[in-house]
Formats: sequence, structure tokens, C-alpha cells
Amino acid sequence: MHIFYTPELSGSQYTLDETESKHCVRVLRLEKGDQIILVDGRGGYFTAEITDPNPKRCSVKIIRSELNFGLRKFQVHMAIAPTKNIERIEWFLEKATEIGLDRVIPLLCRHSERKEIKAERLEKVMVSAMKQSLKAYLPRLDELTKFKDLISQPFDGQKFIAHCEEQHRDLLKDLVLPNQSYLILIGPEGDFSSEEIEMALSAGFRPVSLGNSRLRTETAGLVACHTFNLLNE
Repeated sequence: MHIFYTPELSGSQYTLDETESKHCVRVLRLEKGDQIILVDGRGGYFTAEITDPNPKRCSVKIIRSELNFGLRKFQVHMAIAPTKNIERIEWFLEKATEIGLDRVIPLLCRHSERKEIKAERLEKVMVSAMKQSLKAYLPRLDELTKFKDLISQPFDGQKFIAHCEEQHRDLLKDLVLPNQSYLILIGPEGDFSSEEIEMALSAGFRPVSLGNSRLRTETAGLVACHTFNLLNE
């Protein structure tokens, strides 16, 4: 069945917005009585029946509801520096959402080449990936956050920083405890500065390696995301 994102959903009746209505009626050519899936991004997964296939205001009624659909016992939070080529971070968000990501914090670091983001565009990428991968939870997207502000925030869980400096770092896979909340910092193309690394270590972040290869920012983020998910299966 076709999936539609309905963040304002409440009650047993719902009207798709104009964009989703047009896609439903004009593009997919769905008709009265056809069934579709609605997800609200907060764990709600609903089967609905089309009652009025209006291409501008398509009305549906909920016939089956499932809350906390796909709820996991762990959470993946990732603070990652947006890449100079924004398409690379969009690719990361798409794939990480498919694999399983709960929160992404765009991180502004000393060596960051990109100092602004378009949150609306990034959220659209994640919404599309959520629907494609049959998920009901949409990752939370924070505002662009300065490095020093992020590491000073409290976090109840395991905290890691992945960097490339020549110092002892355990492999991430050897430190992850199951069924926890995780926060990992992924730096920009020029890596974190030495000062930032020391600040993170002082704030309780553990230095980790993601393997022997030097990875691009978006690849490192995806490897970390997959590692957390794989070790919790």
C-alpha cells in the first residue's frame, strides 16, 4: 500500500494536504474505497480508506491504528558537521533514516566549510526515506549547533567522538553496550581541531575509530549509524 506522511493526524478522519492529495488522486489514481497507509512521524501507523478522492483535499477515514510502530529499545543521536557539498549530507540523512536514526544535530565546528543549512529541504529528504523504509518515526532535526554548545548539554547515555588524530582509539563496535542511548560526534572534512577533541574528552566523550580507512564525513556517519543498529539486533 502507498504511504503518506500526516504529521497533524488526530481522530478517525483526516484530510491530506494539497500536495499529498494531488499525488494520491492524480498521480497514483487512487479512488474511493482504496486503502492507504498514514504515518505521523511519532510512531503512529494507520490504515485508512479513501472517502472523498478530491485532488486538492482528499478525505480518508482511519480503519486500523498501531501506535509505537517499530519502537526500539535504543536511540541513536548523531551530531555531524554538514558537508560543503550539501548533497552528500542529504545522502547520509536518506540512508541513515532508512537504517535507523532518532536525532541528527548539524554541528558547527572550527574546520566546518558549511555554516548554514536549509532545514526544510533536509526534513523532506528524511520524510521520503521514512516512508520508503516503512518507518513511523521521523528523526528529529536540530538547528545548526556550535560544537562547544553541544558538548556542554547533558546526555543520558554513551557518548563518543570519532576523529582521525594519531592517538589510541578503540573501535566503536567494541564499546557499544546494547539497549542504550548513543550520541556520536562526526566532524567536518578537515576533522575536529585538537582543541575540540580535548574539549569533548573532558566532557566525557570517548574517542573511537570506525576502522582502518579514512572515511568521508557522510560515510563515517553512516558507518556509525549502521554499527549501533547492527549491535542492537
